[in-house]
Amino acid sequence: MTLALPTSLRLKITLAYFVIAILILGISLFTFEELKSVEEKILLGERVSELFDSALEIRRFERNFFLHRQDADFQENAHYVALLHDMLNRDSGTFALVEAPQRLATLRGELERYGELMQAYARAATAHSPLQAKLEGQVRNAGKEIVTIAEEMAATERRLVRATLSSFRHILVVVIVALALLMIAVGQALSRSVAQPLKQMERNVDAVSSGKRDKLPPPSPDRELVRITDAFNHMLHELELRQKHLLRSEKLAALGTMLAGVAHELNNPLTNIWSSCQILQEELGTADLDDQRQLLHGIDLQCERARNIVTTLLDFARDRQFNKEALALGDLLRQTVSFLKGGIPSGVTITIEIPEEQRIYADKQRMQQAFLNLIRNAVEAVGERGQVTVTSRHCNPGEAGDPLCRIEGAAIDIAIADSGPGIPAEALPRIFDPFFTTKDVGKGMGLGLFIVYQVVDEHDGCIYADNPPGGGAAFHVRLPCTANGRTAQPRQAETRNP
Repeated sequence: MTLALPTSLRLKITLAYFVIAILILGISLFTFEELKSVEEKILLGERVSELFDSALEIRRFERNFFLHRQDADFQENAHYVALLHDMLNRDSGTFALVEAPQRLATLRGELERYGELMQAYARAATAHSPLQAKLEGQVRNAGKEIVTIAEEMAATERRLVRATLSSFRHILVVVIVALALLMIAVGQALSRSVAQPLKQMERNVDAVSSGKRDKLPPPSPDRELVRITDAFNHMLHELELRQKHLLRSEKLAALGTMLAGVAHELNNPLTNIWSSCQILQEELGTADLDDQRQLLHGIDLQCERARNIVTTLLDFARDRQFNKEALALGDLLRQTVSFLKGGIPSGVTITIEIPEEQRIYADKQRMQQAFLNLIRNAVEAVGERGQVTVTSRHCNPGEAGDPLCRIEGAAIDIAIADSGPGIPAEALPRIFDPFFTTKDVGKGMGLGLFIVYQVVDEHDGCIYADNPPGGGAAFHVRLPCTANGRTAQPRQAETRNP
């Protein structure tokens, strides 16, 4: 069984820096060695130049001696001949780099022969010997050969220096290109192992901020990213728990509002049942059998009505898993409004203008809670007297009612408008923020619209608020017409309205 070594972003970055440092050190050492080689060639050039200059000085003093017959010129000539001898003996290894050993041997031989000829010429010139002219020609020929060899060495040295510089230049270009390629390779490796996982982490976080609540997978096996992902998943879990607590708290608040409406709704069937029972008790044994049967039928109908009201309340209060289904939008809204009847002032009128065939694909409990919050806010906004209107319409694919509210496919726009004072312009951008409220202290926690936003977002929809030109405020809930590629269909189970 092979155990995989743990990976780490720090280890990868450290390794990349180590590789880069090794490359820079290697190139620095290589450049140092090449510069050292160039320096040696320059020193060689200085030696060869000195040798060539000495050869030229020998010829110069030779010419002066031939012209003026001065002993000082002869002494200087002899001095440079000796200096050239010393240079050939001292730097023989260096000169061997620019000239063949045979030519160096020829140079030494010519230099010795030149010295002897100059000595002989000096003696002949002093004694006025007839050999003077012959010796002069021989001296000139030997000196010419010395200068020729020295000039060849200087030319060879210059070519060697140029070749060395050219080679160094080409090698430097190759090294720079190789370094650039290696740096690109290291950068690509870092990008694959560091930057790309971080980008994937960023995309995962963006998906979460857009509403995705799935557990995030680690973008790479690196310890740091695994720990960040685990911490982020733990945070998502905690947020989900807190969101459920908020939903439960808001549901309890909504239940408190609904109970007043339910009490009002139950009062009518209970009153009818009580009245029918009183009549049956008074006329027991004397009333016509058909009349008694009709009263008992009425009691049965009122009991069924009360049962439906209680069933609807229990259905709203019961905790259950998120489950989308096709719902008749008009029935859903009318049922929601019935929960609020006990808390609606007599001067407030609620009008629902929803086509009977219009349906949405949603979780009934959650969407009913969202509509309950919106309608209740609208009722509170108009005060003791006003109008609340609920309308809906189909939207074309991509149609935007607000820059931040756009659904790619076909959608239904549900508008809940009121005739109240409207929403302050400075509050509109923050209207859906948690704990933001425009109500007086103690009259709201600022979670109602936040819960509505969460519910609508959970249904892949969007919501926005505005102040229509005619006054008041309007909240627009935009929901997609389809779910998983299917058009919303009517519910199969029978739905009874209280």
